[in-house]
Amino acid sequence: MPKLKTHKGAKARFHVTGTGKLLRRKRMSSHLRRNKPKKVRRQFTGKVPVDATNVKRVSRLIPYDL
Repeated sequence: MPKLKTHKGAKARFHVTGTGKLLRRKRMSSHLRRNKPKKVRRQFTGKVPVDATNVKRVSRLIPYDL
């Protein structure tokens, strides 16, 4: 069976933890940050787990990271 190719866009956007969980960044965090309140900017730090409904879809895009 041939090797599967990793989707490079997904590899850049998602991170796999040591236990196998998928993490993602929050949206709206990179553009026009100065205009946003400090509380909102603070909430953008860190990563959030991918929703359970999307885990299967994302894991197909990065097959060798899981």
